Amino acid sequence: AYWQEVPPEEVAFGGRYRTGQVLLEREAYRVDPLSPENPLVFAVGPLAGTGFSNANRTSVGTRSPLTLGIKEANGGGTFGYALGQLRLAHLVLEGESPEWVVLRLTRSGEVHFDPAQDLLGLGNFEAARRLFAAYGQRIAFALLGPVGEYLGLLSGIAFSDIDGRPSRLAARGGVGAVMGRKRVKAIVVEVLGKAEVVDKPKVAEAIRRYAKLLREDPLVMQFYNAIGTMGMADFQNAFGGLPVRNFREGRLAPPEAFRMGGQYIAPLNKSRGGKHTHACMPGCVIRCSNVIVDERGEEVVSPLEYETIGLLGTNCGLNDPDQLARLNRLANDLGIDTIETGATLALLMEKGLAPWGDYAFMEAKLKALYTPSEEARFLAQGTARVGEALGLRRVPVIKRQAISAYDPRVVEATGITMMVTAQGADHTAGNAPRLETRAMKAEEILEASYTAQVNAAANDSLGLCVFGGSVTNKEVAFVVESVNAALGTDFSPELWRKLGEGVLRLEHRFNHLAGFTHEDDRLPAFFYEEPVPPKGYTARFHPEDLGPLYERLHQEPERETRLLSQRLKRARRKRPGSPTTPTRRSWVRSTARRESPATAFRVPWKRAGAHREPPLSLA
Repeated sequence: AYWQEVPPEEVAFGGRYRTGQVLLEREAYRVDPLSPENPLVFAVGPLAGTGFSNANRTSVGTRSPLTLGIKEANGGGTFGYALGQLRLAHLVLEGESPEWVVLRLTRSGEVHFDPAQDLLGLGNFEAARRLFAAYGQRIAFALLGPVGEYLGLLSGIAFSDIDGRPSRLAARGGVGAVMGRKRVKAIVVEVLGKAEVVDKPKVAEAIRRYAKLLREDPLVMQFYNAIGTMGMADFQNAFGGLPVRNFREGRLAPPEAFRMGGQYIAPLNKSRGGKHTHACMPGCVIRCSNVIVDERGEEVVSPLEYETIGLLGTNCGLNDPDQLARLNRLANDLGIDTIETGATLALLMEKGLAPWGDYAFMEAKLKALYTPSEEARFLAQGTARVGEALGLRRVPVIKRQAISAYDPRVVEATGITMMVTAQGADHTAGNAPRLETRAMKAEEILEASYTAQVNAAANDSLGLCVFGGSVTNKEVAFVVESVNAALGTDFSPELWRKLGEGVLRLEHRFNHLAGFTHEDDRLPAFFYEEPVPPKGYTARFHPEDLGPLYERLHQEPERETRLLSQRLKRARRKRPGSPTTPTRRSWVRSTARRESPATAFRVPWKRAGAHREPPLSLA
């Protein structure tokens, strides 16, 4: 392991920007995603460790073994908060450990590799209990579930929430499989308890002002705070964009009879004693999370989110929120992506292996994932590979990743985002879920998608949860001034655009070098051919229609991006030969890396898109 100093001007280019930059600079597009040489990057934003609301998300970046392209998955919880207080801008894992380990970072900056044999095979909840028992309560962690241990592509990385649950997942793209390949079961970070910033009074005032802006924002308080993301299920069910039975329909039930949204679940949960306003990370005033309890008032799961409702719920034909909550609990314990998992299970029903909404069948399939049987390894390959093996035509993926809970025939701007993003089908790359587009011009829809993508990328790069976007996207100058107060920098509001557009261009450059073309952006054929009730729409946009977006995304990275890349290369050449204590200066963060037993090297693949496909089985 080694540390290197990161100047404040580079700390500002954090989160998703940092993961993309590191992966591109290290030419991860040349390596097998499931080889030890594929880097795994954890990065936070410049306000991490402070009480600035919703600013403590952690970005996880790698070359995805699911999509084979670049991947950034981010999650909330306490892990980013702890990294920020240790002044860690990012953490990079390369190579592999000879044995399974818990990587532990202490308050004093020491790095330990502790044996992890006693944690192997455990569900996340029991593994978390043992981590707290071993290391005390003042820790945060990133944890790999049992599916990631056998390199299942459904696997994510679970972060601890403020109550210690391993329930905030960087879920998408098979990032857990990459962590499993490195034999890192968990990363434990001791929580320091305070963050160092350059101008404490200004940062404190910024924290207060931002909290006030959020509390005054109608979308934040009347939607996210009051109901949470599950309120989107009510909207999409009425709007006709909800995935139902493998995207055959856009509405599960008439709005007045719909039981899978916040209008039904929130009052039911409150009447049972559950929490419907809950923060996943320290300092957050949005508090869009929840704690779902059963009819006896006992906790089942936290949180139950819209994407889980859409893919693991209505897309599989479920209409009972209590059943879905129990499946969600199993998924969290397994450490898997509920979007990819729900889309995969729906394919089994599509094949006729079970009727739609068969809860017992779904539960049995999830429980089978705990042990690496042939059946488990097959299901854990994800939607695209399972659909191919089953010989199915209706497989809802883009770039081999399951489409999120927004039917692209109806929610068109988000559909365009999921098509063009280098991330694979991922709504978080730029969501515009409430936009009625059929009366809009095509160029207006493209612009709405692009603007959403730029704003999402900027928020991700600053470690901000996008659910504060109704404030941050409008208060760019204030957000940048808050960053300046924390780092002692002098960025202009232009930083926002540089982050957002810079990320998109970095990621598209990576995928181009990995062998992707515009043809990989096309929706599955059934979206163009089958009208979706109740609106009767078919998809209208093809890659040939997205030229204006491609022109902007394929521009050369700006000067700041090139300079940052050059500095990263110089830093690698100057790498110390042995572990050292990180420099303790104001907002100088450090980078730690795990080396393999032999010197890390890059596999000399003959073409950029080389990869190893996991074996398929029909067992």
